[in-house]
Amino acid sequence: MIPLPLLPGFDRWGAHLEALLARPEGLWIHGPAGSGVSTLAAKFAHLRGGNWTEAGSVEESAAWLDSHPGGVVAARTPMPTSLACLELRLPSLEEDPACMPRVLAALAEEEGVPAPWPPALGALPCPGNLRELRNRLLRWKLLGQLPGPEPAGPPRFEAEDLATNLHDLERFLLHRALRRAYGNRVEASARLGVSRRQLYLLIRRHGDPVRGESASGDLPQRLKKRRSAQNSSPAPGTR
Repeated sequence: MIPLPLLPGFDRWGAHLEALLARPEGLWIHGPAGSGVSTLAAKFAHLRGGNWTEAGSVEESAAWLDSHPGGVVAARTPMPTSLACLELRLPSLEEDPACMPRVLAALAEEEGVPAPWPPALGALPCPGNLRELRNRLLRWKLLGQLPGPEPAGPPRFEAEDLATNLHDLERFLLHRALRRAYGNRVEASARLGVSRRQLYLLIRRHGDPVRGESASGDLPQRLKKRRSAQNSSPAPGTR
């Protein structure tokens, strides 16, 4: 595990670490996916001499805290107001960019990746946080792969109709996911929350910037109907 003082946001909550560990209340830790919430919860539980768990429903979490005084809960969401415990939010790397060099150095040491590292490895954004940063290092170490540049965007949505704007947004999100997944389509489909079949339909429609595949030119039905209606409309000033 990365030493606590190197974690994003430690400059803010680290000054109160001893008091936080000494308090008798339960502790609710949450943060973005991949930010090390579960690892930190296990560490805090060990330092407090107690137990930890992954958050369930509000009722389940409340019952668990009642039976484990001083326990630690690892969650993805902020603490429900109905729970009477302390709350610690882990920020993302983007929220604490100054920590990026030291976190990268610590992970590189763990994974045996010697310096100097390509600047792209430490570039922001890093949407998967510590997990994604570790994946970057491993991909560089094992495959020689570097993260691709983020696509320009988000779209400006200069068109007025919904069909065109949805089409542009779909392309932006697809290309961003493929770049962040280094072209790994299983990972890209998980990022987008779509099936593999849906992903391949999107790639056929918009292309794949990582593998250099061009778009087929196929359009979704909603956009075909929109353009057909535009083409069939009478010109201004005619009857």
